[in-house]
Amino acid sequence: MLLRTDWTLDEVKAIYNLPVLELVTQAAAIHAQTQATGEVQVCTLLSVKTGGCPEDCAYCPQAARYHTGVQAHKLLPDAEVLASAQRAKDAGSTRFCMGAAWREIRDNRDFDRVLGMVEQVNGLGLEVCCTLGMLNEYQAERLKQAGLYAYNHNLDTSAEHYAEIITTRTYDDRLNTLEHVRKAGISVCSGGIIGLGETDEDRVAMLHTLATLPAHPESVPVNALVPVEGTPLADQPRVSVWEMLRMIGTARILMPHTMVRLSAGRQEMPVTEQALCFLAGANSIFSGEKLLTTPNPDFDADKQMFALLGLTPRKSFKDVPEGATVLGKAATVEA
Repeated sequence: MLLRTDWTLDEVKAIYNLPVLELVTQAAAIHAQTQATGEVQVCTLLSVKTGGCPEDCAYCPQAARYHTGVQAHKLLPDAEVLASAQRAKDAGSTRFCMGAAWREIRDNRDFDRVLGMVEQVNGLGLEVCCTLGMLNEYQAERLKQAGLYAYNHNLDTSAEHYAEIITTRTYDDRLNTLEHVRKAGISVCSGGIIGLGETDEDRVAMLHTLATLPAHPESVPVNALVPVEGTPLADQPRVSVWEMLRMIGTARILMPHTMVRLSAGRQEMPVTEQALCFLAGANSIFSGEKLLTTPNPDFDADKQMFALLGLTPRKSFKDVPEGATVLGKAATVEA
């Protein structure tokens, strides 16, 4: 299937506004052409440095300016991170993501420690992902050399709605970070959050931005806001499954080879709703008790869902050609 990065805003809007069952049907057909149906990537996310963030993201309980009850802590010990990665692997995860509540990476001892964590987790045969805030080209290169497979940096919302949610960095700052990640040869993970008070036009615009990057992100997380007491968005209503289906189905049609991740908000979704999302083209989840600081289905619940729906966990490094080397490791590890 020909990959397009020249979608027009009107084309994206027309797809997004299809009758929801028609949208799911079209997305499912494209998913069957381009992905292994019934195969879902299982990822685990660990907060290696929690709270105290200087930014003002209106949805985030880790912002220092909000009173959310989140206890700030410094970087976790290496041994604790490695033990968490091993537990995730033993439970079936093939991608392990480490998040730090930083505005941006600084070239200091903490960053050196994170690089060491990347090397150690990479040694377990897991795809290693990080989300550490903004970075420059040099820092992206250092992460690549340490063995980083993917870097997450979400756009969050549309460029037009962005200033309503965050004022401490710009939309271009986010796009520049994605450019540095891509230039370093690291897999790009970037998506957004719905339920921030945005319009359908904002959702369409965000999907349009992602689908018209020079190359599609390899992973696109679709998050439903988990409102947290103490943040400015604490009273936002729950996002419906129909809204999630529109986002996931449209993302699948626009970016057919991308991993579309059913991310935050899954804790509130019964298996029936999650099944519809998989039908619409979602093929990646976070599994484990927490997504940084918010609740998430645990490994046992997800194993039961996989058994019920006949889903198979995706193996790590599946997209790497056999015989190639990735991140200093043989690509055949668990492939």
